Amino acid sequence: MKFSTREDISVPVEFVFDELSQFDAMEEAARERGVKLRRTDQLEFPGKGVSWEIEFRLRGKMRKLEAEVTRFERPEVVALSGQSSSFQVETVILLTALSRSRTRLQVGLDIRPRTLGARLMLQSAKLGRSSLDRKFADRVGKQIREIAARYEAPDQD
Repeated sequence: MKFSTREDISVPVEFVFDELSQFDAMEEAARERGVKLRRTDQLEFPGKGVSWEIEFRLRGKMRKLEAEVTRFERPEVVALSGQSSSFQVETVILLTALSRSRTRLQVGLDIRPRTLGARLMLQSAKLGRSSLDRKFADRVGKQIREIAARYEAPDQD
């Protein structure tokens, strides 16, 4: 099952990339939503090879996922790959500078089943496809608005 969305933002591409590269902040936001994360790499800086063990509740059941940054090309691409016992997940974030102060962000998410049960779960999810597409686009849009707000109001020390 594939999801994708595209948003334009009035923020320079480097700022957007730097915000998306703040894995510590993303980890904290995930923890606030009840996700358990454990970093499994020893890298000091964001980049290819950053990896996590992730536990979260989905459809009433705890799920485990191992994820890793597979591409990290500043300021254009961040790609992550993950797998659980049931699913293979690929996420690609592409950034395109439309001008010095405008960026196009494209996000793609591909979820593939690894088991018959997972295949059945995705088939039933496809029945609500339009709702899932809207939720995905809304979540990405919310992130973009937060990045724009941080750009417009930098930390005041």
